[in-house]
Amino acid sequence: MHKKKDVLTTGQVAQICNVAPRTVTKWFDSGQLKGYRIPGSRDRRIPTNELVRFMKAHDIPTDGLDIGTLRILILDSNTSRAESQAQSLRDKRDYEVHTAFNSFDAGLFAQKMLPHVILINLMAREIDASQVCRYVRSNSDLSGTKVVAVAHNLKASEAQALQQKGFDEVITDAEDVNHAIAAIEQVTAIIY
Repeated sequence: MHKKKDVLTTGQVAQICNVAPRTVTKWFDSGQLKGYRIPGSRDRRIPTNELVRFMKAHDIPTDGLDIGTLRILILDSNTSRAESQAQSLRDKRDYEVHTAFNSFDAGLFAQKMLPHVILINLMAREIDASQVCRYVRSNSDLSGTKVVAVAHNLKASEAQALQQKGFDEVITDAEDVNHAIAAIEQVTAIIY
């Protein structure tokens, strides 16, 4: 049996409610959404039961509190590979999966759909994976988004180096859909 986390970050609440993190911050700061600040920091935490009360009071569907539909954005310049991977993920899980084939479209999609996870093929042409990762990390609307690098045959040291650059996880075999799903579920573990 999965156990829900008792306390959520503003980024997690934003994804559950499908709003920007700054909207959650406004709800919190105005007192509409109860929670607390982490001592010595600006980070806010919202108890799950308080979020449920808030969502019901404002007619926000609470089905997002379960693992719900994860929004995945696949970035790969190889359109057939990206679409095949997207279809494999949809077939195995109830994910909402979109694809983008260059960095510009990736930025537009990310702003529009606020994905839970972005999968980036590091070998893709016309996609600067490090730049996309930096963009996500510097954008407050995407503070809850996890960035997963996809690269074949990496050594453990190379995978660690990517994580030090800001990637949340590294997938070394994109053809293995179960490996991809395991990585997605690990980085999005609102439920653990």
